[in-house]
Amino acid sequence: MKTGSYSDVLLNGSDASLLAYNAATRKQFEAPLNDVRFGTVVNAAFATGVAALAYDRKNDRLYYTPMFINQLRYIDLKTMKVFYLTDQAFTGKPQKSPDQGNIVTRMVIASDGNGYAMTNDATQLIRFSTGKKMEVTDLGTIVDDQANKGVSIHNSCSSFGGDIIADDEGNLFVFSARNYVFKVNIESKVATNLGVINGLPNGFTVNAAAVNAENKIIVASALAASSFFTVDHKSLVATPYSIAGTIWQTSDMANSNLLATGARTNGTAIDLIADQATEGKGKVSIFPNPVTNNQFAVQFNELESGQYTIQVTDVMGRNISQQIVNVGGKMQSQSIRMDPGAARGFYLVKIVDQNKKAVFSTKILVQ
Repeated sequence: MKTGSYSDVLLNGSDASLLAYNAATRKQFEAPLNDVRFGTVVNAAFATGVAALAYDRKNDRLYYTPMFINQLRYIDLKTMKVFYLTDQAFTGKPQKSPDQGNIVTRMVIASDGNGYAMTNDATQLIRFSTGKKMEVTDLGTIVDDQANKGVSIHNSCSSFGGDIIADDEGNLFVFSARNYVFKVNIESKVATNLGVINGLPNGFTVNAAAVNAENKIIVASALAASSFFTVDHKSLVATPYSIAGTIWQTSDMANSNLLATGARTNGTAIDLIADQATEGKGKVSIFPNPVTNNQFAVQFNELESGQYTIQVTDVMGRNISQQIVNVGGKMQSQSIRMDPGAARGFYLVKIVDQNKKAVFSTKILVQ
């Protein structure tokens, strides 16, 4: 990034004769793959083009998905072998929509070590695990924050394309090709419109974003090669980032750096809730979570018979509700209704026994 120098080609992604490897079995395919639409072109590593990349530092892999092929792939950068995940669908939509809304153009490795990918229209947030056993999970549709004032993450005019970075607090920052920025909480899947980047030249579309070693967000364009820019994630002001070499038009960047937001240094109440989130796991279940309609159920799985108190507190530790329940056996459920005026956000659910000893606690998200 500082010198603008590039290495020789490391992999010919257009080679349709390349025999890739099965990600599940780790064995090389015996013959080139074939597809009814693309023929043996599907076998090429970068067949039909690539618009989404994510670098997994822990396993030294570069994850990606071809634009028109419903498949997750990765390159093992230690061996330069290419692996295709063939036993699980990625988007589940092999036929791409005319508006290209269901094409994956954004991908990143987040703070929990999982990879996340998003379609253009944000109707699919897809999580994939890294490491030996790979699992793909469709987390569903991103929801617009009510404070977005009409700027939707689903809008093709403002919000398609671009790239994603991740921060150290479980959030994704989506940079659209039209230079809009959205902050998406992975757990709640709520997208908040942060605004439009200021200071970019006319014709500059943000198609690539990454966090560098100085904790700066670098953005690049596939249409304008005049400069790279750094973007302040708080003010959304762009500043030219000069390098002493050639600047390439860039459709995607992939790195493993997380944006350090500094939020954890304040010791916020939400961090305290997170620390207690796994206490008593398996003994009690909470559903649904996230909570909708201000109502959820507590299911007692492995607790002994007796009297228990269910407490709900907000992030400041203030009591929201308290209910006593007599547990007479396993798989007993109790419905909890919160005040309809309760604010959206995180709450702590805590269950204590007759001796005031906590036997279970977890956090819930009220939408």
